[in-house]
Amino acid sequence: MDAVILARLQFAANISFHILFPSITIALAWVLLYFKLRHDGLQETKPGDMRWMAAYRFWVKVFALSFAMGVVSGITMSFQFGTNWPGYMQTVGNVAGPLLAYEVLTAFFLEAVFLGIMLFGFKRVPNWVHTTATFLVAFGTTLSAFWILALNSWMQTPAGHTIRDGIVHAEDWVAIIFNPSFPYRLVHMLLASGLTAAFLVAGVSALRWYWGDRAADLKAALKTGIYLAAILIPLQILAGDMHGLNTLEYQPQKVAAMEGNWQTQSRTPLLLFAWPDEAQRENRFEIGIPSGASLILRHSPDGVVPGLNDYAGNHPPVAPLFFAFRIMVGLGLLMLVVAWAGSFYLWRRGELPLLLQRTFIGMTFSGWVAVLSGWYVTEIGRQPYLVTGILRTEDAVSPVPAPMIGLSLSLYLIVYAFLIVAYMGVITRLAWKAAKGDKPQADKPAEAGTFAAAE
Repeated sequence: MDAVILARLQFAANISFHILFPSITIALAWVLLYFKLRHDGLQETKPGDMRWMAAYRFWVKVFALSFAMGVVSGITMSFQFGTNWPGYMQTVGNVAGPLLAYEVLTAFFLEAVFLGIMLFGFKRVPNWVHTTATFLVAFGTTLSAFWILALNSWMQTPAGHTIRDGIVHAEDWVAIIFNPSFPYRLVHMLLASGLTAAFLVAGVSALRWYWGDRAADLKAALKTGIYLAAILIPLQILAGDMHGLNTLEYQPQKVAAMEGNWQTQSRTPLLLFAWPDEAQRENRFEIGIPSGASLILRHSPDGVVPGLNDYAGNHPPVAPLFFAFRIMVGLGLLMLVVAWAGSFYLWRRGELPLLLQRTFIGMTFSGWVAVLSGWYVTEIGRQPYLVTGILRTEDAVSPVPAPMIGLSLSLYLIVYAFLIVAYMGVITRLAWKAAKGDKPQADKPAEAGTFAAAE
């Protein structure tokens, strides 16, 4: 492989590992705030009932672990701008630099200042201070997503700038931040984070239930995770449709690759499966629904869908987008079925059947797969550009020799594989200790009755 491909793979490895943890913490912080508010409200009617605080104390450990992993991997990822992609900052640093600085100065500092109170302040500060700290950490995680997605969206649909002597200069910061794809991308990512956290909470809670735990805090967390997923997945489908229409308007070549559509045509089929052959510019083994893509993208069976042949030599690689998009959509539909089935059983019977318990356990980290699939569609979809229409990928890479990049990439992959296994192992260990009753005495729920008692 040449240096460009290896540099892309290394950055992809770093950002893929990093994004796993913000995709949890952005939404999990709000779940923790919900637990805390439920606890505060319950103390007015049942002062001795600690089930919501027990749920908070369990999941704040997972949040702290995820936050730490996100911070460390984020620092590593930022080095890539200097080591592998110096042309990026040289060309668009006047836009990218301030946006990254805003994220640190407003969001990260906010999270860092109040995280200590959130983790260790219970019974050490007034209750309202602890609740406020939890809110500010949750707000900080969302604010961080705001700035990062503003930059990423600008790279997809640049606006509000001028180019002088090959260098991008900011002209209108409102147009830069609120560029054409930003609102759709922000909503789509926040909902994706909500689903990732919801299935993590539901999956770990189902694992504790499977191991025989019947504590009231477990039941409260399990219901929260499943009901949250059931609410968010239809909203995500709607947001995804709107995001797709926006992408069709501003990046039609990306949509053409996602759909595996080579010829601009009406009544374009929705391909359920195919094997894109870029050399022959055709698909093999097609299985599709007639007019399905036209109906989804144009909301009309006669709608015209752009084809890749209109962008020959200037469109992203087809196969990665085609398959990643189908993984994301397929997993989203599976989430819909599982979350609604789980909600039905909890509502009607008060517990999950064994099959659904195992299903939620198996889908504990399904949000990660969906987020990565969507992220690959987004990022590979702007190739051959780093910044659409402004900076080509090959023009930003550093002169570092390919063997050196390959060596560092191999080391990154080894370390990341170890850390992922360790992260999952720690969460499993926490669940095992909680299931076997290893909780601080003050955190034990007042009653361990039915799901109805855990409302």
